[in-house]
Amino acid sequence: MRKEFLMYGGIILAVSWALTLIFKVHYSIPIILTILFGIGIYNMTQKRHSIMRNFPLLGYFRYFFESISPEIQQYFIERETDGRPFPRHQRSAVYRRAKNLRDTVPFGTQLDINHRKYEGIKHSIYAKIPKEELPRVTVGNHQCTQPYSASLFNISAMSFGSLSDRAQISLNRGAKKGNFYHNTGEGGISPYHLEGGDLCWQIGTGYFGCRDEEGMFYPELFREKSAIPNVKMIEIKVSQGAKPGHGGVLPGVKNTPEIAKIRHVTPGVTILSPPGHSAFSDAAGLLKFVQQLRELSNGKPIGFKLCIGDTKEFEDICEQMNVLGIYPDFITVDGAEGGTGAAPPEFSDGVGMPLEPALIFVNRTLINYGVRDKIKVIASGKVLTALDILRALAMGADLCNNARGFMFAVGCIQALRCDSNACPTGVATQDKNLIKGLNITDKAERVYHFHKNTLHTCNELLAAAGRETYDQVDASMFMRGDEFDHLSDQFFPDILSNVRKKPAPNT
Repeated sequence: MRKEFLMYGGIILAVSWALTLIFKVHYSIPIILTILFGIGIYNMTQKRHSIMRNFPLLGYFRYFFESISPEIQQYFIERETDGRPFPRHQRSAVYRRAKNLRDTVPFGTQLDINHRKYEGIKHSIYAKIPKEELPRVTVGNHQCTQPYSASLFNISAMSFGSLSDRAQISLNRGAKKGNFYHNTGEGGISPYHLEGGDLCWQIGTGYFGCRDEEGMFYPELFREKSAIPNVKMIEIKVSQGAKPGHGGVLPGVKNTPEIAKIRHVTPGVTILSPPGHSAFSDAAGLLKFVQQLRELSNGKPIGFKLCIGDTKEFEDICEQMNVLGIYPDFITVDGAEGGTGAAPPEFSDGVGMPLEPALIFVNRTLINYGVRDKIKVIASGKVLTALDILRALAMGADLCNNARGFMFAVGCIQALRCDSNACPTGVATQDKNLIKGLNITDKAERVYHFHKNTLHTCNELLAAAGRETYDQVDASMFMRGDEFDHLSDQFFPDILSNVRKKPAPNT
Protein backbone atom coordinates (compact mmCIF):
# COMPACT_ATOMS: atom_id res chain seq x y z
CA MET A 1 0.00 0.00 0.00
CA ARG A 2 1.00 3.66 -0.13
CA LYS A 3 2.67 4.02 3.27
CA GLU A 4 4.50 0.70 3.00
CA PHE A 5 5.67 1.55 -0.53
CA LEU A 6 7.21 4.83 0.59
CA MET A 7 8.89 3.31 3.64
CA TYR A 8 10.21 0.03 2.27
CA GLY A 9 10.77 1.35 -1.23
CA GLY A 10 12.83 4.25 0.12
CA ILE A 11 14.92 1.93 2.30
CA ILE A 12 15.61 -0.50 -0.57
CA LEU A 13 16.52 2.36 -2.90
CA ALA A 14 18.90 3.94 -0.38
CA VAL A 15 20.59 0.62 0.40
CA SER A 16 21.04 -0.23 -3.28
CA TRP A 17 22.69 3.13 -4.02
CA ALA A 18 24.89 2.84 -0.92
CA LEU A 19 26.09 -0.65 -1.87
CA THR A 20 26.73 0.45 -5.44
CA LEU A 21 28.85 3.44 -4.35
CA ILE A 22 30.78 1.48 -1.70
CA PHE A 23 31.63 -1.53 -3.84
CA LYS A 24 31.73 0.42 -7.13
CA VAL A 25 29.55 -2.10 -8.99
CA HIS A 26 27.43 -1.40 -12.04
CA TYR A 27 24.75 1.28 -11.64
CA SER A 28 22.02 -0.59 -13.56
CA ILE A 29 20.19 -2.04 -10.53
CA PRO A 30 19.86 1.21 -8.53
CA ILE A 31 18.89 3.07 -11.70
CA ILE A 32 16.12 0.57 -12.41
CA LEU A 33 14.95 0.76 -8.80
CA THR A 34 14.99 4.59 -8.98
CA ILE A 35 12.83 4.51 -12.12
CA LEU A 36 10.37 2.10 -10.47
CA PHE A 37 10.25 4.25 -7.35
CA GLY A 38 9.55 7.31 -9.49
CA ILE A 39 6.75 5.49 -11.28
CA GLY A 40 5.32 4.58 -7.91
CA ILE A 41 5.43 8.19 -6.72
CA TYR A 42 3.66 9.27 -9.90
CA ASN A 43 0.92 6.66 -9.42
CA MET A 44 0.39 7.83 -5.85
CA THR A 45 -0.29 11.37 -7.08
CA GLN A 46 -2.41 10.67 -10.17
CA LYS A 47 -6.19 10.90 -9.67
CA ARG A 48 -7.84 8.58 -12.17
CA HIS A 49 -7.06 5.05 -10.96
CA SER A 50 -7.74 4.09 -7.33
CA ILE A 51 -5.92 0.75 -7.63
CA MET A 52 -2.71 2.46 -8.79
CA ARG A 53 -2.96 5.11 -6.06
CA ASN A 54 -3.29 2.43 -3.37
CA PHE A 55 -0.88 -0.10 -4.92
CA PRO A 56 1.61 2.04 -6.90
CA LEU A 57 3.48 -0.89 -8.53
CA LEU A 58 1.53 -4.05 -7.74
CA GLY A 59 -1.53 -2.50 -9.35
CA TYR A 60 0.08 -3.03 -12.76
CA PHE A 61 -0.48 -6.76 -12.46
CA ARG A 62 -4.24 -6.20 -12.69
CA TYR A 63 -3.93 -4.13 -15.84
CA PHE A 64 -1.40 -6.57 -17.30
CA PHE A 65 -3.85 -9.44 -17.18
CA GLU A 66 -6.83 -7.24 -18.07
CA SER A 67 -5.47 -4.99 -20.81
CA ILE A 68 -1.82 -5.47 -21.81
CA SER A 69 -2.19 -9.22 -22.34
CA PRO A 70 -5.77 -9.95 -23.44
CA GLU A 71 -4.78 -13.36 -24.76
CA ILE A 72 -3.82 -14.53 -21.24
CA GLN A 73 -7.02 -13.06 -19.86
CA GLN A 74 -9.13 -14.53 -22.66
CA TYR A 75 -7.78 -18.08 -22.79
CA PHE A 76 -6.65 -18.81 -19.26
CA ILE A 77 -8.49 -16.57 -16.78
CA GLU A 78 -11.87 -15.00 -17.55
CA ARG A 79 -13.90 -14.62 -20.71
CA GLU A 80 -16.04 -11.57 -21.43
CA THR A 81 -19.18 -13.40 -20.35
CA ASP A 82 -17.62 -14.88 -17.20
CA GLY A 83 -17.68 -13.48 -13.68
CA ARG A 84 -20.24 -13.39 -10.89
CA PRO A 85 -22.40 -11.68 -9.76
CA PHE A 86 -21.74 -9.45 -12.80
CA PRO A 87 -19.93 -10.80 -15.88
CA ARG A 88 -16.97 -8.95 -17.29
CA HIS A 89 -18.79 -7.50 -20.30
CA GLN A 90 -21.38 -5.82 -18.06
CA ARG A 91 -18.73 -4.36 -15.76
CA SER A 92 -16.81 -3.10 -18.78
CA ALA A 93 -19.91 -1.37 -20.11
CA VAL A 94 -20.34 0.46 -16.79
CA TYR A 95 -16.68 1.51 -16.72
CA ARG A 96 -16.84 2.88 -20.28
CA ARG A 97 -20.05 4.80 -19.65
CA ALA A 98 -18.74 6.14 -16.34
CA LYS A 99 -15.56 7.37 -18.04
CA ASN A 100 -17.69 8.83 -20.87
CA LEU A 101 -15.84 6.71 -23.42
CA ARG A 102 -17.35 4.97 -26.44
CA ASP A 103 -19.46 2.06 -25.25
CA THR A 104 -19.69 0.22 -28.56
CA VAL A 105 -18.36 -3.33 -28.97
CA PRO A 106 -16.78 -4.94 -32.05
CA PHE A 107 -17.49 -8.17 -33.90
CA GLY A 108 -21.00 -8.87 -32.60
CA THR A 109 -22.43 -10.43 -29.47
CA GLN A 110 -20.48 -12.91 -27.35
CA LEU A 111 -23.65 -14.28 -25.80
CA ASP A 112 -25.24 -17.55 -26.85
CA ILE A 113 -28.40 -16.07 -28.34
CA ASN A 114 -29.39 -19.33 -30.05
CA HIS A 115 -30.68 -20.50 -26.73
CA ARG A 116 -34.09 -20.87 -25.16
CA LYS A 117 -33.11 -18.46 -22.35
CA TYR A 118 -32.40 -15.62 -24.79
CA GLU A 119 -34.29 -12.39 -24.10
CA GLY A 120 -34.37 -9.46 -26.46
CA ILE A 121 -36.38 -6.44 -27.57
CA LYS A 122 -38.68 -6.59 -30.58
CA HIS A 123 -37.41 -3.69 -32.61
CA SER A 124 -39.65 -1.88 -35.07
CA ILE A 125 -38.88 -1.19 -38.72
CA TYR A 126 -40.58 2.15 -38.00
CA ALA A 127 -38.11 3.21 -35.32
CA LYS A 128 -38.43 6.66 -33.76
CA ILE A 129 -35.81 9.32 -33.20
CA PRO A 130 -34.44 9.02 -29.62
CA LYS A 131 -35.30 11.87 -27.27
CA GLU A 132 -32.53 13.83 -25.60
CA GLU A 133 -34.50 14.61 -22.44
CA LEU A 134 -33.93 12.04 -19.71
CA PRO A 135 -37.14 10.50 -18.28
CA ARG A 136 -38.59 11.43 -14.89
CA VAL A 137 -41.41 10.03 -12.73
CA THR A 138 -43.48 11.88 -10.11
CA VAL A 139 -43.65 10.07 -6.77
CA GLY A 140 -46.44 11.05 -4.39
CA ASN A 141 -50.17 10.29 -4.33
CA HIS A 142 -53.13 12.40 -3.19
CA GLN A 143 -52.14 11.94 0.49
CA CYS A 144 -48.69 13.42 -0.14
CA THR A 145 -48.25 17.20 0.04
CA GLN A 146 -44.63 17.30 -1.18
CA PRO A 147 -44.48 15.06 -4.27
CA TYR A 148 -41.05 14.50 -5.82
CA SER A 149 -40.03 14.34 -9.48
CA ALA A 150 -37.57 11.43 -9.55
CA SER A 151 -35.26 10.23 -12.28
CA LEU A 152 -36.09 6.90 -13.89
CA PHE A 153 -32.72 5.55 -12.61
CA ASN A 154 -31.30 6.22 -9.15
CA ILE A 155 -28.72 5.08 -6.58
CA SER A 156 -29.98 2.22 -4.42
CA ALA A 157 -29.43 1.85 -0.67
CA MET A 158 -25.79 1.73 0.51
CA SER A 159 -25.00 2.94 4.03
CA PHE A 160 -22.08 5.00 5.24
CA GLY A 161 -20.23 2.26 7.03
CA SER A 162 -20.72 -0.23 4.28
CA LEU A 163 -19.21 2.35 1.90
CA SER A 164 -16.45 4.83 2.69
CA ASP A 165 -16.89 8.55 3.22
CA ARG A 166 -15.25 9.40 -0.13
CA ALA A 167 -17.45 6.93 -1.96
CA GLN A 168 -20.57 8.49 -0.44
CA ILE A 169 -19.43 12.01 -1.30
CA SER A 170 -18.72 10.93 -4.88
CA LEU A 171 -22.15 9.33 -5.21
CA ASN A 172 -23.96 12.34 -3.78
CA ARG A 173 -22.10 14.89 -5.89
CA GLY A 174 -22.76 12.81 -8.98
CA ALA A 175 -26.45 12.61 -8.04
CA LYS A 176 -26.55 16.39 -7.62
CA LYS A 177 -25.07 17.03 -11.04
CA GLY A 178 -27.30 14.45 -12.72
CA ASN A 179 -30.47 15.41 -10.81
CA PHE A 180 -31.27 11.94 -9.46
CA TYR A 181 -31.66 10.66 -5.92
CA HIS A 182 -29.21 8.87 -3.64
CA ASN A 183 -30.63 6.33 -1.17
CA THR A 184 -28.82 6.64 2.17
CA GLY A 185 -29.12 2.98 3.17
CA GLU A 186 -30.28 2.06 6.67
CA GLY A 187 -27.17 3.51 8.36
CA GLY A 188 -28.68 6.99 8.64
CA ILE A 189 -27.89 10.38 7.14
CA SER A 190 -24.17 11.11 7.40
CA PRO A 191 -22.42 14.41 6.61
CA TYR A 192 -21.17 12.74 3.43
CA HIS A 193 -24.73 12.38 2.13
CA LEU A 194 -25.22 16.14 2.33
CA GLU A 195 -23.21 17.33 -0.67
CA GLY A 196 -26.27 18.78 -2.39
CA GLY A 197 -27.75 15.66 -4.00
CA ASP A 198 -31.35 14.58 -3.44
CA LEU A 199 -31.80 11.87 -0.81
CA CYS A 200 -34.15 8.98 -0.19
CA TRP A 201 -33.69 8.41 3.55
CA GLN A 202 -34.00 4.73 4.41
CA ILE A 203 -35.30 3.71 7.85
CA GLY A 204 -34.33 0.15 8.75
CA THR A 205 -35.16 -2.12 11.66
CA GLY A 206 -32.37 -0.54 13.73
CA TYR A 207 -33.82 2.98 13.23
CA PHE A 208 -30.28 4.36 12.87
CA GLY A 209 -30.34 8.15 13.00
CA CYS A 210 -33.84 8.24 14.53
CA ARG A 211 -33.60 5.88 17.53
CA ASP A 212 -33.56 6.32 21.28
CA GLU A 213 -31.13 4.79 23.77
CA GLU A 214 -33.02 1.47 23.70
CA GLY A 215 -32.96 1.27 19.91
CA MET A 216 -36.64 2.12 19.47
CA PHE A 217 -38.06 4.58 16.94
CA TYR A 218 -37.77 8.17 18.21
CA PRO A 219 -40.39 10.41 16.50
CA GLU A 220 -38.90 13.78 17.42
CA LEU A 221 -35.46 12.90 16.09
CA PHE A 222 -37.09 11.62 12.91
CA ARG A 223 -39.04 14.87 12.55
CA GLU A 224 -35.79 16.83 12.84
CA LYS A 225 -33.88 14.77 10.27
CA SER A 226 -36.76 14.51 7.79
CA ALA A 227 -36.94 18.31 7.62
CA ILE A 228 -33.51 18.43 5.93
CA PRO A 229 -34.20 19.96 2.47
CA ASN A 230 -32.14 17.29 0.67
CA VAL A 231 -34.45 14.54 1.98
CA LYS A 232 -37.02 14.15 -0.79
CA MET A 233 -38.38 10.67 -0.01
CA ILE A 234 -38.40 8.31 2.99
CA GLU A 235 -38.24 4.52 2.63
CA ILE A 236 -39.07 1.98 5.36
CA LYS A 237 -36.83 -1.04 4.87
CA VAL A 238 -38.99 -4.07 5.67
CA SER A 239 -36.62 -6.58 4.07
CA GLN A 240 -33.67 -6.72 1.68
CA GLY A 241 -33.33 -9.01 -1.31
CA ALA A 242 -29.91 -10.43 -0.52
CA LYS A 243 -30.86 -11.38 3.05
CA PRO A 244 -34.63 -11.08 3.63
CA GLY A 245 -35.68 -11.73 7.20
CA HIS A 246 -32.11 -11.40 8.46
CA GLY A 247 -31.43 -7.74 9.19
CA GLY A 248 -28.43 -5.64 8.21
CA VAL A 249 -24.87 -6.39 9.29
CA LEU A 250 -22.08 -3.89 9.95
CA PRO A 251 -18.86 -5.79 10.83
CA GLY A 252 -17.14 -4.44 13.94
CA VAL A 253 -13.96 -3.67 12.00
CA LYS A 254 -15.96 -1.14 9.95
CA ASN A 255 -17.86 0.32 12.91
CA THR A 256 -15.66 3.36 13.57
CA PRO A 257 -16.38 5.96 16.30
CA GLU A 258 -17.66 8.35 13.61
CA ILE A 259 -20.10 5.78 12.23
CA ALA A 260 -21.19 4.75 15.73
CA LYS A 261 -21.99 8.39 16.54
CA ILE A 262 -24.15 8.75 13.43
CA ARG A 263 -26.00 5.52 14.19
CA HIS A 264 -26.20 6.03 17.97
CA VAL A 265 -24.47 2.69 18.71
CA THR A 266 -21.28 1.46 20.44
CA PRO A 267 -18.15 1.67 18.25
CA GLY A 268 -16.00 -1.35 17.40
CA VAL A 269 -18.70 -4.01 17.77
CA THR A 270 -20.56 -5.80 15.00
CA ILE A 271 -23.99 -4.23 14.57
CA LEU A 272 -26.82 -6.62 13.75
CA SER A 273 -30.08 -4.95 12.86
CA PRO A 274 -33.12 -6.86 14.17
CA PRO A 275 -34.82 -9.14 11.62
CA GLY A 276 -38.09 -7.24 12.01
CA HIS A 277 -39.43 -3.83 13.10
CA SER A 278 -40.38 -3.00 16.67
CA ALA A 279 -42.65 -0.14 15.52
CA PHE A 280 -45.15 -2.53 13.92
CA SER A 281 -45.86 -6.25 13.64
CA ASP A 282 -48.63 -6.61 11.05
CA ALA A 283 -50.00 -5.08 7.84
CA ALA A 284 -52.16 -2.51 9.61
CA GLY A 285 -49.23 -1.49 11.80
CA LEU A 286 -46.99 -0.98 8.77
CA LEU A 287 -49.52 1.31 7.09
CA LYS A 288 -50.11 3.28 10.28
CA PHE A 289 -46.34 3.72 10.53
CA VAL A 290 -46.36 5.02 6.94
CA GLN A 291 -48.99 7.57 7.94
CA GLN A 292 -47.05 8.53 11.07
CA LEU A 293 -43.89 9.21 9.04
CA ARG A 294 -45.90 11.17 6.47
CA GLU A 295 -47.25 13.46 9.19
CA LEU A 296 -43.87 13.82 10.96
CA SER A 297 -42.15 14.69 7.66
CA ASN A 298 -44.78 17.25 6.75
CA GLY A 299 -46.13 15.32 3.78
CA LYS A 300 -43.03 13.96 2.03
CA PRO A 301 -43.39 10.76 -0.06
CA ILE A 302 -43.29 7.67 2.18
CA GLY A 303 -42.89 4.10 0.98
CA PHE A 304 -41.47 0.77 1.98
CA LYS A 305 -38.97 -1.70 0.55
CA LEU A 306 -39.38 -5.46 0.68
CA CYS A 307 -38.36 -8.72 -0.93
CA ILE A 308 -41.41 -10.85 -1.64
CA GLY A 309 -41.60 -14.08 0.35
CA ASP A 310 -44.99 -15.24 1.58
CA THR A 311 -47.30 -13.71 -1.04
CA LYS A 312 -50.27 -13.79 1.35
CA GLU A 313 -48.54 -11.20 3.56
CA PHE A 314 -48.31 -8.72 0.69
CA GLU A 315 -51.94 -9.34 -0.20
CA ASP A 316 -52.83 -8.56 3.42
CA ILE A 317 -51.02 -5.21 3.13
CA CYS A 318 -52.98 -4.33 -0.01
CA GLU A 319 -56.25 -5.31 1.66
CA GLN A 320 -55.48 -3.13 4.68
CA MET A 321 -54.76 -0.16 2.40
CA ASN A 322 -58.42 -0.06 1.43
CA VAL A 323 -59.63 -0.85 4.97
CA LEU A 324 -57.61 1.96 6.58
CA GLY A 325 -57.56 4.36 3.63
CA ILE A 326 -53.76 4.70 3.93
CA TYR A 327 -51.72 4.37 0.76
CA PRO A 328 -47.92 4.45 0.57
CA ASP A 329 -46.51 6.67 -2.15
CA PHE A 330 -44.15 3.98 -3.42
CA ILE A 331 -43.14 0.36 -2.90
CA THR A 332 -39.57 -0.73 -3.65
CA VAL A 333 -39.46 -4.36 -4.78
CA ASP A 334 -36.05 -5.93 -4.14
CA GLY A 335 -35.23 -9.18 -5.90
CA ALA A 336 -33.48 -12.11 -4.24
CA GLU A 337 -30.54 -11.43 -6.60
CA GLY A 338 -29.94 -8.07 -4.89
CA GLY A 339 -26.56 -7.24 -3.38
CA THR A 340 -25.22 -6.76 0.12
CA GLY A 341 -21.94 -6.16 1.88
CA ALA A 342 -22.40 -9.04 4.31
CA ALA A 343 -24.88 -11.93 4.47
CA PRO A 344 -24.87 -15.67 5.22
CA PRO A 345 -24.64 -17.56 1.90
CA GLU A 346 -27.83 -19.50 2.63
CA PHE A 347 -29.78 -16.24 2.70
CA SER A 348 -28.17 -14.84 -0.45
CA ASP A 349 -28.60 -18.10 -2.35
CA GLY A 350 -31.86 -19.52 -1.09
CA VAL A 351 -34.30 -17.01 0.42
CA GLY A 352 -36.76 -14.69 -1.32
CA MET A 353 -38.37 -14.26 -4.74
CA PRO A 354 -36.32 -13.08 -7.77
CA LEU A 355 -37.09 -9.65 -9.15
CA GLU A 356 -38.98 -10.53 -12.32
CA PRO A 357 -41.72 -12.73 -10.80
CA ALA A 358 -41.85 -10.39 -7.80
CA LEU A 359 -42.57 -7.36 -9.99
CA ILE A 360 -45.24 -9.25 -11.93
CA PHE A 361 -46.86 -10.39 -8.68
CA VAL A 362 -46.76 -6.96 -7.01
CA ASN A 363 -48.10 -5.16 -10.06
CA ARG A 364 -50.94 -7.66 -10.53
CA THR A 365 -51.86 -7.64 -6.84
CA LEU A 366 -51.97 -3.83 -6.66
CA ILE A 367 -54.25 -3.82 -9.71
CA ASN A 368 -56.52 -6.50 -8.23
CA TYR A 369 -57.00 -4.43 -5.06
CA GLY A 370 -57.61 -1.23 -7.06
CA VAL A 371 -54.66 0.71 -5.64
CA ARG A 372 -52.12 0.58 -8.48
CA ASP A 373 -52.80 4.17 -9.58
CA LYS A 374 -51.94 5.47 -6.11
CA ILE A 375 -48.55 3.79 -5.74
CA LYS A 376 -45.31 3.94 -7.71
CA VAL A 377 -43.35 0.68 -7.93
CA ILE A 378 -39.54 0.87 -7.79
CA ALA A 379 -37.46 -2.08 -9.02
CA SER A 380 -34.21 -2.96 -7.23
CA GLY A 381 -31.99 -5.98 -7.84
CA LYS A 382 -29.28 -6.20 -10.55
CA VAL A 383 -30.95 -3.49 -12.66
CA LEU A 384 -27.65 -2.47 -14.22
CA THR A 385 -28.12 -1.77 -17.93
CA ALA A 386 -30.64 0.07 -20.09
CA LEU A 387 -32.04 -3.31 -21.14
CA ASP A 388 -32.51 -4.24 -17.47
CA ILE A 389 -34.38 -0.98 -16.85
CA LEU A 390 -36.80 -1.51 -19.75
CA ARG A 391 -37.35 -5.14 -18.73
CA ALA A 392 -38.21 -4.01 -15.18
CA LEU A 393 -40.67 -1.44 -16.54
CA ALA A 394 -42.27 -4.10 -18.70
CA MET A 395 -42.73 -6.32 -15.63
CA GLY A 396 -44.57 -3.55 -13.73
CA ALA A 397 -42.02 -1.06 -12.33
CA ASP A 398 -42.31 2.72 -12.68
CA LEU A 399 -38.66 3.51 -11.93
CA CYS A 400 -35.47 1.69 -10.91
CA ASN A 401 -32.69 1.73 -8.32
CA ASN A 402 -29.22 0.24 -8.64
CA ALA A 403 -26.35 -0.04 -6.17
CA ARG A 404 -23.55 -2.16 -7.60
CA GLY A 405 -23.49 -0.37 -10.95
CA PHE A 406 -22.83 2.92 -9.18
CA MET A 407 -20.18 1.15 -7.08
CA PHE A 408 -18.47 0.17 -10.34
CA ALA A 409 -18.72 3.81 -11.41
CA VAL A 410 -16.75 4.95 -8.34
CA GLY A 411 -14.08 2.31 -8.88
CA CYS A 412 -15.29 -1.05 -7.52
CA ILE A 413 -13.63 -3.98 -9.32
CA GLN A 414 -15.83 -6.74 -7.81
CA ALA A 415 -13.02 -7.93 -5.55
CA LEU A 416 -15.70 -9.42 -3.22
CA ARG A 417 -14.05 -8.07 -0.06
CA CYS A 418 -16.90 -5.79 1.06
CA ASP A 419 -17.23 -7.49 4.45
CA SER A 420 -13.48 -7.61 5.25
CA ASN A 421 -12.62 -3.87 5.34
CA ALA A 422 -9.96 -4.63 2.71
CA CYS A 423 -11.60 -3.24 -0.44
CA PRO A 424 -8.56 -2.44 -2.64
CA THR A 425 -10.21 0.55 -4.34
CA GLY A 426 -11.32 2.35 -1.16
CA VAL A 427 -15.03 2.02 -1.99
CA ALA A 428 -16.34 -0.49 0.58
CA THR A 429 -13.90 0.00 3.45
CA GLN A 430 -13.16 2.24 6.43
CA ASP A 431 -9.38 1.75 6.13
CA LYS A 432 -8.05 5.30 5.75
CA ASN A 433 -4.97 4.15 3.83
CA LEU A 434 -7.17 2.52 1.19
CA ILE A 435 -9.75 5.31 1.11
CA LYS A 436 -7.04 7.85 0.23
CA GLY A 437 -6.75 6.28 -3.20
CA LEU A 438 -10.29 7.30 -4.18
CA ASN A 439 -10.38 10.72 -5.86
CA ILE A 440 -13.75 12.37 -5.22
CA THR A 441 -13.75 14.84 -8.12
CA ASP A 442 -13.02 12.17 -10.72
CA LYS A 443 -15.43 9.60 -9.29
CA ALA A 444 -18.32 12.07 -8.95
CA GLU A 445 -18.00 12.79 -12.67
CA ARG A 446 -18.07 9.08 -13.39
CA VAL A 447 -21.27 8.64 -11.36
CA TYR A 448 -22.86 11.45 -13.33
CA HIS A 449 -21.79 10.06 -16.71
CA PHE A 450 -22.83 6.48 -15.90
CA HIS A 451 -26.34 7.65 -15.04
CA LYS A 452 -26.62 9.96 -18.04
CA ASN A 453 -25.24 7.51 -20.61
CA THR A 454 -27.34 4.60 -19.30
CA LEU A 455 -30.57 6.59 -19.61
CA HIS A 456 -29.51 7.88 -23.02
CA THR A 457 -29.20 4.24 -24.13
CA CYS A 458 -32.66 3.65 -22.62
CA ASN A 459 -34.03 6.35 -24.87
CA GLU A 460 -32.34 4.72 -27.87
CA LEU A 461 -33.78 1.29 -27.08
CA LEU A 462 -37.23 2.79 -26.58
CA ALA A 463 -37.03 4.48 -29.97
CA ALA A 464 -35.73 1.30 -31.63
CA ALA A 465 -38.86 -0.49 -30.39
CA GLY A 466 -41.04 2.16 -32.03
CA ARG A 467 -42.22 3.60 -28.70
CA GLU A 468 -42.35 7.30 -27.98
CA THR A 469 -42.98 7.33 -24.21
CA TYR A 470 -42.09 5.05 -21.31
CA ASP A 471 -45.79 4.56 -20.58
CA GLN A 472 -45.85 2.42 -23.73
CA VAL A 473 -43.29 -0.08 -22.39
CA ASP A 474 -44.88 -3.47 -21.74
CA ALA A 475 -44.11 -7.17 -22.01
CA SER A 476 -45.10 -7.24 -25.70
CA MET A 477 -41.84 -5.39 -26.45
CA PHE A 478 -39.79 -8.43 -25.48
CA MET A 479 -39.13 -11.83 -27.00
CA ARG A 480 -37.71 -15.04 -25.52
CA GLY A 481 -35.83 -17.87 -27.12
CA ASP A 482 -38.51 -20.47 -26.40
CA GLU A 483 -40.97 -18.44 -28.49
CA PHE A 484 -39.11 -19.60 -31.60
CA ASP A 485 -39.68 -23.32 -31.00
CA HIS A 486 -42.94 -23.38 -32.92
CA LEU A 487 -41.22 -21.75 -35.92
CA SER A 488 -38.57 -24.44 -35.93
CA ASP A 489 -41.25 -27.12 -35.69
CA GLN A 490 -43.11 -25.53 -38.61
CA PHE A 491 -40.18 -25.25 -41.02
CA PHE A 492 -38.08 -28.25 -40.04
CA PRO A 493 -40.55 -30.84 -38.72
CA ASP A 494 -38.88 -33.97 -40.08
CA ILE A 495 -35.36 -33.00 -39.02
CA LEU A 496 -36.37 -31.96 -35.52
CA SER A 497 -38.55 -34.99 -34.96
CA ASN A 498 -35.61 -37.26 -35.74
CA VAL A 499 -33.26 -35.28 -33.53
CA ARG A 500 -35.68 -35.34 -30.60
CA LYS A 501 -36.31 -39.10 -30.77
CA LYS A 502 -34.71 -40.92 -27.88
CA PRO A 503 -32.58 -43.96 -28.70
CA ALA A 504 -34.18 -47.28 -27.93
CA PRO A 505 -33.09 -48.80 -24.60
CA ASN A 506 -30.62 -51.64 -24.68
CA THR A 507 -32.19 -55.07 -24.43
